[in-house]
Amino acid sequence: MNLLAEFGRALGEPLAGIGRTFLHFLTAIGRLVIFTVVAVSHCARPPFYYRMIIRQLIDIGYYSLPVVGLTTLFTGMVLALQSYTGFARFNAESAVSTVVVLSITRELAPVLAGLMVAGRIGASMAAEIGTMRVTEQIDALTTLSTSPMKYLVVPRLLAGLTMLPVLVLIGDLIGVFGGFLIGAYKLGFNPSTYIASTWEFLEPIDVISGLVKAAVFGFLVALMGCYHGYHSRGGAQGVGTATTNAVVSASIMILVFNYVITEMFAG
Repeated sequence: MNLLAEFGRALGEPLAGIGRTFLHFLTAIGRLVIFTVVAVSHCARPPFYYRMIIRQLIDIGYYSLPVVGLTTLFTGMVLALQSYTGFARFNAESAVSTVVVLSITRELAPVLAGLMVAGRIGASMAAEIGTMRVTEQIDALTTLSTSPMKYLVVPRLLAGLTMLPVLVLIGDLIGVFGGFLIGAYKLGFNPSTYIASTWEFLEPIDVISGLVKAAVFGFLVALMGCYHGYHSRGGAQGVGTATTNAVVSASIMILVFNYVITEMFAG
């Protein structure tokens, strides 16, 4: 009996640990879903703090433009070089412009812009709101009859949903331009032929699918930053943990939803 009891305890402790981890995961998912539903419901009801919304639009859109522009520019240049290297083995160099424009508009610009904004804006949101949480500024807003959701979360969600498609549209132009620079001035393509080939194979659905991805990614980045900052605990260390979790979770969700949206448009 003692042997069976020891065996039961030895087997039960790992299983109990797995069970606790699974329950914590389900709890976190439920808390996130409730937070999302509440935040979205507040987005559709007044009052709106337009000054905060404009501030977030500028912060997410204008100040993120340099990093998104540089990322898409060099991505387009590298993609042109790599495509040429691969297609030269099959005498298909003329497909370089098509691959560049389709890859940039459908996939690379939204994903890379989302990841860059997640690293910059998601961390900033989590740190700002987390600091307000641990210093009890959010409780002070509630005391002053100001909804923290309305004042802190809604402007960031609306700005993320609005500005990331704008950034991706600009990134599409810059990325395709980077591929054009390499194709025309390094690989020896005729500039007019390169541009004509780019326009010939580009369809509206290619740009639209990228912009839909961008809108979803912008919402996810803002949501993760606000959620982790809003629920941070434990002083400076808790704010640091919330910042890290915001960036990691936003990046993972961008990759997951990228596949889901791609599957929807491919179907």
